[in-house]
Amino acid sequence: MTRRVAIATLGCKVNQFETADMAEQFRECGWELVPFTTQADLYLINSCTVTARSDAESRRLVRRARRTNPQARVVATGCYAQVQPEALAALAELDQVLGNEEKREIVAAIARGTHQVTDLSRLKQAGPLRLTSHLEHTRAFLQVQNGCENGCSYCIVPSARGPNRSVPPDEVVTSVQRLTAGGYQEVVLTGIHLGAYGLDLTPPNSLTGLIDRLEDDTRNPRLRLGSIEPNELTDDLLARFAKSGRLCHHLHIPLQSGCDTVLERMKRRYTAAFYQDLLERAAVALPDAFIAADLIAGFPGESKAEHEATCRLVELLPLADLHVFPYSRRPGTPAAEMPDQVPPQIITKRAEQLRCLAADKRMVFQQRFIGGTLDVLGQRHDAKQGMVTGLSRNYLEVQYPGGEELVNREVTVLVTGIEQGILMGRCNL
Repeated sequence: MTRRVAIATLGCKVNQFETADMAEQFRECGWELVPFTTQADLYLINSCTVTARSDAESRRLVRRARRTNPQARVVATGCYAQVQPEALAALAELDQVLGNEEKREIVAAIARGTHQVTDLSRLKQAGPLRLTSHLEHTRAFLQVQNGCENGCSYCIVPSARGPNRSVPPDEVVTSVQRLTAGGYQEVVLTGIHLGAYGLDLTPPNSLTGLIDRLEDDTRNPRLRLGSIEPNELTDDLLARFAKSGRLCHHLHIPLQSGCDTVLERMKRRYTAAFYQDLLERAAVALPDAFIAADLIAGFPGESKAEHEATCRLVELLPLADLHVFPYSRRPGTPAAEMPDQVPPQIITKRAEQLRCLAADKRMVFQQRFIGGTLDVLGQRHDAKQGMVTGLSRNYLEVQYPGGEELVNREVTVLVTGIEQGILMGRCNL
């Protein structure tokens, strides 16, 4: 009988890429992938450890897997497994703990049957890119960088991912060519610290240099970047966006706080004024760009005045959306030991205020495109409704009438309105 494996993924786009890679390894070894809610012979949890809540969710999934099939093997990998292997290994429901590096040969690591967590601080190179397919059918996430050395005071990621390690440009080019040949219309370049791409290579390279190679040597219709730090979105890179016909006008630029005193405690490497100037220049260079930011509500010591400074800055910025994270004490980080931890009820209230600002920003941005056209890549088809849902180049979800043949096809859509937060339109074929 075919062995069945179910994989649950928590956290970032990098984890999603690595899950897709592990899924492909299992398929090559004859395993059948099944949903995590169904009966399987093996349950694999690809964990996240950004917050204590992420850790709790990973433990919940371990217990859920054991309840679903008490006879199955239950394995945890990912960042929680990397940082706190002993805590996970203590769970009675869990059979095996594997670190992030073990994902590269996941089937063999599981077959060995023992806990394995490689010391990432000793790694100097990124492993090879082998992925030829992805869990999505139209867009592929390609991990070109791993690790982070920024040392933000709230973040455990450097411990979970190790130092900066970049995939050589030739390998990235080959992988994009392979994904394009496989029918993917969009490739999303991801990394833990994407803007640091190439700094560790010999000779040194850069994210801009990688984009130049991809523009010259690949033919994928759409290239998209993952999150990039404010001080790494250079004028040169903005110019590449402006002149490229393939780079999607979508920028995710973490802010975390709009107050300099909080940014200093966070050990972020910019000021609120720098961030504001950057976004204003980006909005001039790319008027249609979807620009999103991360924000942490209730960082230790955050006063009412500091929170209000963040709200005022957000109101001024040309943002299309916010990803709001209520601060969660992460053991092992400097922030966890800081005095004046903000009470949970105040954190919740401040996060809600920021989410309300985000909703307003998102609606205003969407409304700009009513009556205009967008190039939309169809992602899924609802046969009952006769509707296709797709993603525009500037990261707007759009619905329009059409058949299944429009999935994985980019078409021009005339935007006619908004329903339940999604742009509605009709396809101009």
